[in-house]
Formats: sequence, structure tokens, C-alpha cells
Amino acid sequence: MAARRSARPSRRRARGLVTRPAPPVSEQAKLYKADDHGRPITIAPELFAPGQRGGWGPFAEPFLRMNERALAALDVRTELGAGPEGAVLRLIPGGFTGAVPLRSPQDGRVRGGVVVRPRFGWAGVGRVLGETGWHSAPEFLEFPLVPGSGREVPPWVLAGPVLKRLAELLHALRPGYREVEAVRRQPRGKILWRRYVAESLTRGHWERLPCRHPELSTDDLLRGAVRWTIERVRSELATLGATDPIAIGLVVLATRLLEGLLDVTARVPARHQLGRLMGSPLLGDTILRRGIEAMAWVVEERGLGGGRELDGLSWSLPLSELWESYVESVVRREAALTGGVVKVGRSGETVVPIHWSDSAHRSLGHLLPDIVVLRGRSVRIVDAKYKAHLAELDESGWHRFADHAREAHRADVHQVLAYAALYGVEEVTATLVYPLRLGTWEALRARGRDLSRAEVHHGGRSVRLELRGLPFGVERAEMTT
Repeated sequence: MAARRSARPSRRRARGLVTRPAPPVSEQAKLYKADDHGRPITIAPELFAPGQRGGWGPFAEPFLRMNERALAALDVRTELGAGPEGAVLRLIPGGFTGAVPLRSPQDGRVRGGVVVRPRFGWAGVGRVLGETGWHSAPEFLEFPLVPGSGREVPPWVLAGPVLKRLAELLHALRPGYREVEAVRRQPRGKILWRRYVAESLTRGHWERLPCRHPELSTDDLLRGAVRWTIERVRSELATLGATDPIAIGLVVLATRLLEGLLDVTARVPARHQLGRLMGSPLLGDTILRRGIEAMAWVVEERGLGGGRELDGLSWSLPLSELWESYVESVVRREAALTGGVVKVGRSGETVVPIHWSDSAHRSLGHLLPDIVVLRGRSVRIVDAKYKAHLAELDESGWHRFADHAREAHRADVHQVLAYAALYGVEEVTATLVYPLRLGTWEALRARGRDLSRAEVHHGGRSVRLELRGLPFGVERAEMTT
């Protein structure tokens, strides 16, 4: 999902640099909190339409227009209704977690913010991100800072992507040649004769030769800035002590990265220095820009979360994509034990084109299973489902899955069976994988009821259908058959 622009973006895409530090948000700003796919939030009009009687009055529509892009970036829908005191405005959270600001339609200033928490908890999201290597890391949006979110959101929401970007930068950093000047006893490169006459010959030091020559080295200024940034992030994470296992893991990663930077001095990177680094010939533009942008977030204290900064960056993370990444990691572990070959939809490896005779239907041009595992004459199609209708699934609800939730899941079943029909092999297994709370999964797992199977027979062919629950963010949850 592409980042959306705002009137006052938190960073410049053109050069990858953050703009000047934003002024602190008003202390009266309110942070509204919700859970993904959770209950609607009722927005009070006092901060956004002051002095109104009868609710929002004429300010409801301007408020929605002013905040439309930010709310859409967080997958939050709006609902305007009527109440005893006039217009009532509700925000309905969807399938993203993250935070965005809310601005007043009167002057465009930030008067509040919305943070959508993951319904399975921050710890689950952190474990999934750590296990998948931060491939589904949060996307930081070009909106103003979100008041209060810096202490509501765990520190690794920003620290994890920062360390990942800096690790990529250090890995891609290649030595390059630069010209240096040095006084040597033996000539090297070009002798600077004017300096030799002025500084050496006139003082009787015939053996001191000022020379200019190329020298192979990395950019010490860049590496020093990276070292300072990593140390700053590690210090912020360390304030949590032993209370956050995700933060502890990132502290270990930061320490490992710092071991390769002991030969340079940590330096606080200034803006003009970051601008100079953008022109460095040592790296490709993408990696360099992402790394410098990450350093700028930390330099300007854009809110590591859980720490000193009250306000934090605007960001969003689609939980369906995160869940798919986690299920993929579990499937890959299983396939490694059984000799299966894994293909994934996000890389375009499972695309099957659909050829329509009527061009009006070309918008549905292909089928794209999430994960396909090939092993001999058998195939397994795995579809990861992070759905709203499972938001409050508990143990008894899982038991009633086949009887009481058939209609809600019919589309999911039809979809995965359509995928199964693509493969003409002897054994086909179609698996729908849903997230469960840890307590629910442990209780079901103990009785062998975390998996439901059915055989679908049609046209002389049999397909095994599986409905499987996995805990969100618990490591080493195997999908054994």
C-alpha cells in the first residue's frame, strides 16, 4: 500500500529526509484506541468542532474530508448517524493495526489521533515480525505525528524496522576508493611539491613527503552515524529491562550490529550530513535512502514508542499480510521436514491466469493461492485467513464452527476448493488456516481438536479439506498432519 500524502508530511520522499522537527501537539489532544475488527469509536466533537450545540453540526462532513486519507491508510471506515444531541460520528476499525492523527476541519491542526491495536496483542505481532524477519514491517506514512501514540505503542514498532534497514545498509556497504593526503617517508601517488617545499624542505625535513593517493575504505562518517543510531535505539529498548521479549531480541540484534562498528566513533548525524550521504557512491539509492530515513527518524526523536517521546510516527500494518507471512513460515518449517517444495503467492509463484471470452471480466484475471506445497504426487494448498468474523472466536465457538458459522465461511471454503481444482494430482489437501488466541489453541491442541477434516468427493476425485487453527505469534507451532 502506497503511503498517502498530507498537508504536512513527516518525511520527504524526494530525498528520503524527514522535515524539520514538528512542534509538539497540543496537550489537550486525545488519543482514541480501538482493536482491529473491534467495536466502533465515537468521536467527541469538542476538540474538532468547538462551540457547537447539537453534536457536530456542519463540521461533520469537513472533518471527514480532512481526515479521509489518514483513516483510509489505517483501514478505518466512518459512520455518520443521528443521536439525541445531533450528529454522531463513529470510526469503525478494520484489519490494520497502526496510528494516524486526526485534524480539525477549522484550521487543519492535529487535535487527536487514533491507534488501532492488534486484537491478539502487541506481543503476538512482535513475535510474528521477529520470526518472519520483519518482512511485513509497518509502513510509515506521510502524516503528522500522532499525539500520545509514542507511549501507547511498543518500542519495537519503530525500532525493529530501523535496525532491519541499518542491517541491510551495513550488509550492502562496499569499500570504495577515496583520495587522501598524508605525509609519508616513501612516495605514494602524487607528491605535493609546493607543500614539500613550504613545509618540509624549508625546515630541513627532506624525508617528509606530502602525498595525495587513493585509499580503499568505507565511509567512516556514514558508519559513525549508523553506530550512533543503533546505540540510541538499543538504549531506548534497554529501558524496558526484561519485560518485553521482542525488545530483548532486538537488543541482541543491535549489539551484534555494533560489533562490526567498533572501529569508528559514534557521531550524531546532522541534517546536512545526511544530505551529503545521499550522494554517496557506495550504495544503491534504495538501500541508502531507506537507511538514512531510518536514521532521521531517530535523530529527530519521532517516537520509538514506549519511551520518552509522547508523540509517534503515523504508521499502518495490514494484519492479513502479517498473518500470511507467519503461516508461510510455519509451512516452510514443515515442508523442510517432509521434503516439500514451497511456492508462495506474494512472489507470484502460484499465479494461474484466467482466460475470459468476455473482456468485461478481465478484472479477475488470475487465481492466486497464498501457499502451495508440492511433494511427489501430492499437493497442499494453504490459504491464510485473518477475518473479522473470527475476532471473538473462543473454544466453544471453534467447536460450533461447522454448524453455526457455515455461511460466514462458505466463501473461504469455495475459494480454497477452487484452488484445489487447479491441480490434477493423486492427493490434494486444501487447508484454511485461522488465528486463535493462545489459550484457545492450547486447550484444543491438548485434545487434538485444533484441526477439522472433511473429504470432498466429486467426479471421481477426492479432495481433503482442512480447517486449522494456529496461535497468533507463538513460535514453533507446527502444521503436522
